[in-house]
Amino acid sequence: YNGKPDSKKWGYELGYIRNDELQYYTDNKKNARVENGNLIIEAHREKLKNKDFKSKKDGDWRFNREYSEYTAASITTKDIAEWQYGRIDVRAKLPRGRGAWSAIWMLGANWDQVGWPMCGEIDIMENVGFDPDVVHGTVHTQSYNHMRATQRGKQIKLEDVYDQYHIYSIEWTPERIDFIADGKVYNTFVNEKTGDKEWPFDQKFHLKINNAIGGGWGGQKGIDNASFPQKMYVDWVRVYQLKRND
Repeated sequence: YNGKPDSKKWGYELGYIRNDELQYYTDNKKNARVENGNLIIEAHREKLKNKDFKSKKDGDWRFNREYSEYTAASITTKDIAEWQYGRIDVRAKLPRGRGAWSAIWMLGANWDQVGWPMCGEIDIMENVGFDPDVVHGTVHTQSYNHMRATQRGKQIKLEDVYDQYHIYSIEWTPERIDFIADGKVYNTFVNEKTGDKEWPFDQKFHLKINNAIGGGWGGQKGIDNASFPQKMYVDWVRVYQLKRND
């Protein structure tokens, strides 16, 4: 079909959300739509009023920007579908351009209650446009996270992630999380059995797919404004769970 993502499976994050990123997330069809058999998440260079604007003197970056310079989309299964353990596969082509920061990732169901990083984060795939064809698979927890430079992640270089589809996956059990690209395991995070600060992954998680611009990592080498619109193509998302015998 053509149109907006299926509302029975996907919701949206809206506005300025995290990481001091430059894009304003919308639910507009120009930013997220199904077209020709793909989900397209598209970032544009455009001016859009920030509905949460308070004052240019406000100390919070989410409230002191009156207008955005860029728009994009972040879709999520939060409050719709969450899973505990299993395998997730996403077949995608990534957005090209310096300043792009695309991600396929998960947050713990208790995010609203305990916040980040206590809820846990599983980054199935991240790519920043200034580091072409390199994808990262990472976990963040209270003990292991990028704010402390203790995150547990590895990277792999693939052939042309911008014009070719690749399959980004995790296999997640009570014992470990394997990060997989095109069937190859390139990172494994093992449950150390030391508690929730290291392993908050014995709970349900929801899935997010976003196409961000700039921010603390994606914007380190600046923004190539000539690269817009920047498009992320998602062919399919598949979630597998073990059958239970009880």
